[in-house]
Amino acid sequence: MGVRLDIALLRNFVAIADATAMSRAAEHVGRTQAALSQQLKKLEQAVQQPLMIRTGRGVVLTTHGERLLAHAYKILRVHDDAVAELTGDALSGRLRFGCPDDYARIFLPGLLQSFARQHPQVFIEVVCAPTPRLLERLKDQSLDIAIVSQPDSPERAQFLRCEPFVWVGGKGSEAFRLDPLQLALSDPDALDHIAATTSLEREGRSYRVAYASGSVAGLTAVVRSGQAITVMTLTGVPPDLQVLPPSSGLPPLPSVGITVQTAGSHHSRLLECFEEHIRDVLPAL
Repeated sequence: MGVRLDIALLRNFVAIADATAMSRAAEHVGRTQAALSQQLKKLEQAVQQPLMIRTGRGVVLTTHGERLLAHAYKILRVHDDAVAELTGDALSGRLRFGCPDDYARIFLPGLLQSFARQHPQVFIEVVCAPTPRLLERLKDQSLDIAIVSQPDSPERAQFLRCEPFVWVGGKGSEAFRLDPLQLALSDPDALDHIAATTSLEREGRSYRVAYASGSVAGLTAVVRSGQAITVMTLTGVPPDLQVLPPSSGLPPLPSVGITVQTAGSHHSRLLECFEEHIRDVLPAL
C-alpha cells in the first residue's frame, strides 16, 4: 500500500510552517506543542522523510518539507473547496479592507495569503492610508473593515498588538543632530505626528516639520536622503533605515495599540469570518 497523506496531519504541518514556530502554531490550532510535535512526527513517518528542523529561532523546513508544503496548500484548498461546495458553506464575495501604510509590508502578505488559501472565491480590495483616513472611510462605509492604531491606554488588553514608537533615521545620517530638528511626519492628526511633536515640545527641543505626507513611501524617501528623521512603529521600520538609540538624545516616545474595526452594525458572515481571521493571525505576524 502506498503513502497516504492524512488531511489533519497536513493541516497541522501547514500551521507550523506558516507560524514558523511550534508555540505560535499551537496557539493557532488550539493544541499543545507536544501534540503538534507528535502530529509532525506521524507525518514524517508516513512520508519517510524529515520535514522540519527545530532551531533556537523556530522551525525551518527541509527540502522535503518545502516540497510537501507546496502540495499541502493545493491539497487542503481542493479539500476545503469540496467540503464547502457539498455543504453549501463556501464563502464568496468582496470586502473593502483598510490597512495603515506602515503595517502593509509586515502584515498584509500573511493576512491575505492565509485567508485566500481558505476562501479562494473571496476578493479583498485593499486600501492603504493613515489611520485617521481609514476611520473616516469606516464611518462613511466606503470601507468594510480596517486595521487601525489607537493611543496606548490601561485597556491595552483589548489590542491585538502593542507596538512602541521609535525615532528613525537614514543609516549613517547625522540628521538627528540638526537644530532645529528636521522631521518627516504623516498627517497632523496621525498618532506618529502627535507623538513626535508632543515629546519634543515637552522637552523644549526645537523642530521643523520639513516634510508632511500621508504617504509612507514619501516619508521614508526623505529619511533615506538624510535630510530628516521620522517616527514609526518598531515593526514598520524598513530594513534599510535605522532605529535611533537613546544615546541620540531624542526624547522617549509612547507605544501604540493595533486593533481591528468594522463599519456599520449589520455584519455579513464573510465580514465576521475575515475579522475573526485578523484577530487570530495578526498577533503572531
